[in-house]
Amino acid sequence: MGQIEGRVAFITGAARGQGRNHAVRLAREGADIIAVDICGPVSSDSGYPPANAEDLELTKKLVEAEGRSILVAEADVRDSVALRAVVDEGVARFGRLDIVIANAGICNWSRFWEMPDEQWDTLIDINLTGVWKTLKAAVPAMIEAGNGGSIINVSSVAGLKALPGQIHYSAAKHGIVGLTNSAAIELGEFRIRVNSIHPYGVDTPMGTDPNSLKMLKKHPRYFASFASILTDHPLAETDDVSDAVLWLASDASRTVTGTQLALDMGASKV
Repeated sequence: MGQIEGRVAFITGAARGQGRNHAVRLAREGADIIAVDICGPVSSDSGYPPANAEDLELTKKLVEAEGRSILVAEADVRDSVALRAVVDEGVARFGRLDIVIANAGICNWSRFWEMPDEQWDTLIDINLTGVWKTLKAAVPAMIEAGNGGSIINVSSVAGLKALPGQIHYSAAKHGIVGLTNSAAIELGEFRIRVNSIHPYGVDTPMGTDPNSLKMLKKHPRYFASFASILTDHPLAETDDVSDAVLWLASDASRTVTGTQLALDMGASKV
């Protein structure tokens, strides 16, 4: 029996990277999966290629290879109607919803006074408002089922300390902390726990965006803000993050809610 045998998880941004790995790892531990991704470009300011439909289909195959069922859908976290439709279909198919991983997000770079309004608006809409819309779509089904559950919001080290060159990203990820803590208070009576995780760099297409290095080379004074303590791990593996997600999704963390879990190689302390 896996740690979350028989439970159902809803994961956004699941076509590749962290989202895909969370889906596979939770399936390995016994969960069925509802997986969404926009599967297309959302911002020309990001320097890495977007996920596509083939990526999401591979996530589906990998989850099924673990012996679990999965519902996949192309959906934008900025679209409340689409998210609720996917959740409703997933609950109708699997009979319940226990875990939510609000993982979808983008990253790009600019000094704030040089940043076009559209760059700010798009990132905030996806990285912060998209998390709220994800929870808004999922929580009614969790409350109705009466099984309690666990919500994991993916923030960043930029949600624990300010980072230069990405003021919009820092603002969104700090916003997730407030969203998480308020949601934890509101959902406690329903035995639904809400926590945020805060990775540093992760070895994914977003985490290795070449535009980050361009920004730091152009403004070398910013390098100091991106220091960490565990320098033998310049980038985390997706499994490093999924280990924490699985713990928060399982009963092993049953007393943990309203918590910010730093997975940042100590970067928030320097």
